[in-house]
Amino acid sequence: MIQVNDLRKSFNGEDILKGITATFHKGKTNMIIGASGSGKSVFLKNMLGLFVPDDGEIIYEGETLNEMDIARKSNLRKEMGMLFQHSALFDSLSVEENIMFPLRMFTKMNLNERLDRANEILNRVNLVNLNKKMPSEISGGQQKRVALARAVVNRPRFLFCDEPNSGLDPNTATVIDNLIQEITHESNITTVIISHDMNSVMEIGETIVFLKEGKLAWKGTNKEIFKTDNEVVTDFVYSSNLFKKVRIAQNEGF
Repeated sequence: MIQVNDLRKSFNGEDILKGITATFHKGKTNMIIGASGSGKSVFLKNMLGLFVPDDGEIIYEGETLNEMDIARKSNLRKEMGMLFQHSALFDSLSVEENIMFPLRMFTKMNLNERLDRANEILNRVNLVNLNKKMPSEISGGQQKRVALARAVVNRPRFLFCDEPNSGLDPNTATVIDNLIQEITHESNITTVIISHDMNSVMEIGETIVFLKEGKLAWKGTNKEIFKTDNEVVTDFVYSSNLFKKVRIAQNEGF
């Protein structure tokens, strides 16, 4: 679990995060949503330790991030997996080499052990026999699955996903959503996802934190978001065709 208490951050005198308090639960897909400029990326970078908050706490399983020494912070980073918006695969490395990269950096596994683990996770994301392919030789959806495999190959306790469905068609996006949620449940990971994709929110938003102008505007689940009368939330999500259809169906008693 990750607990965030009264988190504040400003740049050049402008307040970006204005006292956000939220809990991200272990074994669940926790989503951060909001319009552009709402503070989502700054929030995530504070959680990752890339920014130092001006005030407030970020607590990982009972340990406060800004109270950790350098060695503990280094160990914490080894317990994190990161799925980037545009996959961020190494173009010069094969699929297999990309996936083994965190193992080579952060573990003492020998080559055979790294290969075994890479094959295990490739099988888990349904990419068998693509080991020697280069990123340029596989589709965008396959690249995203390789990136997810790389993010979880080291069995992280915490998984962060930045717009994981960016640039994907709806069917492929659903595949990625399902994989993220399944792996989160299987490995009991605390997963935090930044997204603007309402299909993803409806599909796997087990807990949802909605930000507006650097403040926590609403929190709940993908079931509760259908019922909320919070105008800030409904104004944001009502442009989604999926949201409209579900609200209409609910109102008609289906």
